[in-house]
Amino acid sequence: MLDNVVNLAVLSGILVGGFGFPADIVFTRMFPGTALGVLLGNVVYTVMAIRMARRTGREDVTAMPLGTDTPSTIGVALAVLGPAFLAAKARMPEREAAIFAWQVGMATMVLMGVFKVAMSFVGGQIAKWVPAAGLLGSIGGVGVALLGALQLGEIYAEPVVGVIALGLILYALVARIRLPFQAPAVLVAVTVGALLYYGLGAWGLTVHPVAVPDASMLFALPAPNLGFITGMPVALRDYLPVALPFAILTIVGGINVTESARLAGDDYRTRDILLTEAVSTLVAGVCGGMSQTTPYIGHPAYKAMGGRAGYTLLTGLFVGLGGIFGYLGFMAALLPRPALAPVLFFIGLEITSQAYGETPRRHMAAVTVAVLPSVAVVVQILMSQVYGGALMSAAIDPAGTLERTGLTNPAFVQTVGVMIMLASGFIVTAMLWGAAVAFLTDRRIVAASVTLAVCGLLSLFGFIHSVLPSGGVYFPWAVDSSLPLHWGAAYLGLAVLLLALGKGKDAVPRGA
Repeated sequence: MLDNVVNLAVLSGILVGGFGFPADIVFTRMFPGTALGVLLGNVVYTVMAIRMARRTGREDVTAMPLGTDTPSTIGVALAVLGPAFLAAKARMPEREAAIFAWQVGMATMVLMGVFKVAMSFVGGQIAKWVPAAGLLGSIGGVGVALLGALQLGEIYAEPVVGVIALGLILYALVARIRLPFQAPAVLVAVTVGALLYYGLGAWGLTVHPVAVPDASMLFALPAPNLGFITGMPVALRDYLPVALPFAILTIVGGINVTESARLAGDDYRTRDILLTEAVSTLVAGVCGGMSQTTPYIGHPAYKAMGGRAGYTLLTGLFVGLGGIFGYLGFMAALLPRPALAPVLFFIGLEITSQAYGETPRRHMAAVTVAVLPSVAVVVQILMSQVYGGALMSAAIDPAGTLERTGLTNPAFVQTVGVMIMLASGFIVTAMLWGAAVAFLTDRRIVAASVTLAVCGLLSLFGFIHSVLPSGGVYFPWAVDSSLPLHWGAAYLGLAVLLLALGKGKDAVPRGA
């Protein structure tokens, strides 16, 4: 529930605060459809968990968590809705431009949903081909970087609030020491953090001024809307390359978290998990939602907290009704980030521990390699906030970036460009890197070479390591940069070299 509130707060913050989108369009047209997708997906996942519990006779079955996808929420806002709104404002009144941009966003969501529905029938095979080091290492990297290191910035932004809330989480959920009256640790930590935040803020004792949230709530029912047909031509022409990588990201993420749940004891069928998130995304898009749904990383953590089948149902109802009655926006503003960040930090600890604990010891290096692309994402996020975002063009236009920013160190801009490319498609990159190193560790030379060749082909077309600031895909001859050719040649060259050294066959029999 907290994750969904934060994601919706980010969406409204980017659109309203960053691009000047009319707030009522965000709250009454985008939020209800988005929330409906979350409600639908969580209800289905709840039913799946209940059926598994009845079939197996177990009482400890935990439902898969589902919510709005953070990377694509930010990506759609920054790379689709915002640019479409600014472009439309040049030829029509502001409110009409906002509605048109919303329709383009709907079309983009529908395209992602249709693609994910098709992929859900074949995506499960990926889990059979890729070693656990690749599958779990990719989300372990998210735990280290995005849910770990990045959240420290939120925790220590208000040290008294964040550190005390984090301490309660570590005490109750990591050390597993019961709180008085067996109180739920997450609720206690967030509540204590919020009370400290507003209490200290009232006396002027916080590091930053405390703003009182706007209590206004707007009622709106989610309903199917054919506006996506109006926006479809623009979405297909300009934003399909942006949409598909985000859809692929959640497909791979869905495979990863299903594997994570299986290792934690709940063996869900990958196709069912993927199809549910795909249909939920499609329904959200048709009803005006602007954030695709995805199974959340952290099933083992929710299981450790005592989550069973009810928590997903309650989450779905809370978010779904919140989109209708308008209290999601108020909640997003009311819950302080320093009190929420420790919860995300704990989830990061859990999935990182699982990544290392559930893979063979000989694959530890492979897991660590799979973690690294997520670190590049942290660099990308930080770099996007300086010089008006000019550094995001560092890969494709280093000379122009130097000129626009006034920087005088080309090596720094070059490094930033590499990090931004590594961050593009980072989950797919992490999965393939981890798999390649695991195959190589097992002396499966052919498998390692094929995996590297796949990396090369994907990097040529921008599915990973995109040279564009938007992270979109392209034909390598259609971009004004030779980097895709160099990156593709590097992977393909290494693949050929390994095959030559291994004489075209595995060094040991498969399965050894």
